[in-house]
Amino acid sequence: MKQTFYKYQGTGNDFVMIDNRHLSFDKKDTKLIKFLCDRRFGIGADGLILLENHDALDFKMVYFNSDGNESSMCGNGGRCIVAFAKFLGIIEDCTSFEAIDGLHHAEIVKNSVRLQMQDVSHLEKFESHVFLNTGSPHHVQMEADLAQLDIKKVGSKIRYGAPYNKDGSNVNFVSKISDDVFSVRTYERGVEDETLSCGTGVTAVALAMNYIGETEKNLITLNVEGGTLQVSFDKDGQGYKNIWLIGPAVQVFKGDVSW
Repeated sequence: MKQTFYKYQGTGNDFVMIDNRHLSFDKKDTKLIKFLCDRRFGIGADGLILLENHDALDFKMVYFNSDGNESSMCGNGGRCIVAFAKFLGIIEDCTSFEAIDGLHHAEIVKNSVRLQMQDVSHLEKFESHVFLNTGSPHHVQMEADLAQLDIKKVGSKIRYGAPYNKDGSNVNFVSKISDDVFSVRTYERGVEDETLSCGTGVTAVALAMNYIGETEKNLITLNVEGGTLQVSFDKDGQGYKNIWLIGPAVQVFKGDVSW
């Protein structure tokens, strides 16, 4: 078999992107997806994304983690598929599409993609962390020294520990730089390692920092290992609405892969 693919990245969070409007790609082939995402034997990526037709919206996004399994929402992947849809001529600068967590709106402004995330109505504050779901589950905790933290070791322990035993959680470690700037490092489930950026993760961090009073701002800059993202939002009682994830989405290369 031979497949044309495109490689995209959003602040270092990278994806194999496939135009699957003709439904020719086997979505049940977990081994194939894992192979395509493998950085030594395949193309290499944090995940694989299929762009498919939708009856009422511009397109549908189907996302798989690098372990080969279909996963919950990926924010940077959502921004990258918007850029991909424009490249394919499906959209201009504004779009509405469906992902696993429902309807999303997005717009392209110069080299930046703004993706509207789902409203978040429930956040849980614990002694050492905050837990919330921004399309994917996220554990958020503050750390004094991000640079020296063993993200894979500490993150995996939290990800597989109570109370996340059944489904696991993404784990975000945060350091405050100023009232509207935070540094973030993320351990992603499904990748089972640190990634250079996580869109739903920085969204969770921005909301969590506002929720626990670390910032009163509603436009937050997040420094990640792969660059810089922004999150804007409106507070709505104990929850948040009108949440936007903002940042670059870049096509890296196009190729053909055989197996």
